Amino acid sequence: MKYLFLFFSLAAAKALTAQENPVPAMPDSGSVVVHKDPRLDMLIKKQVQINEETTRNARRNVKGYRLLVVITNNRDEALAAKSKLYNYFPELKSYLVWSSPNFQIRAGNFKEREDADEYRKKMNAYFPKGVFIMKDLIEVKLDIPSEDSEQ
Repeated sequence: MKYLFLFFSLAAAKALTAQENPVPAMPDSGSVVVHKDPRLDMLIKKQVQINEETTRNARRNVKGYRLLVVITNNRDEALAAKSKLYNYFPELKSYLVWSSPNFQIRAGNFKEREDADEYRKKMNAYFPKGVFIMKDLIEVKLDIPSEDSEQ
């Protein structure tokens, strides 16, 4: 009896699916017209320029000096010191370096030790535990001629 009921229910399901109409195909509309704002081309060109300036190929690493501002094992303290650096010395690039178990905040890309020493004296007022000059590989931007200067 169970098998008979199963057979009739499968046959009824097959008959119902056969009666359904298939989805009609979409007619060809011919062509597509795209309306583009000309400002998009300007934005793309500007983004290409920014990418070229900030790419790793536009910089090189040389021996130089950085200022060691903070060493701590507390990440929040390191981030607070980094934001303090941004507030008081926005012209310097700062780096958060994690060397287990400590976080280090380093600042600047100085070619000469004398330049680093000038900033160290200024920073000692904001970081009373001391700021130290350390040898490091620094980023130096290469002078790449732009397309505008060649013309």
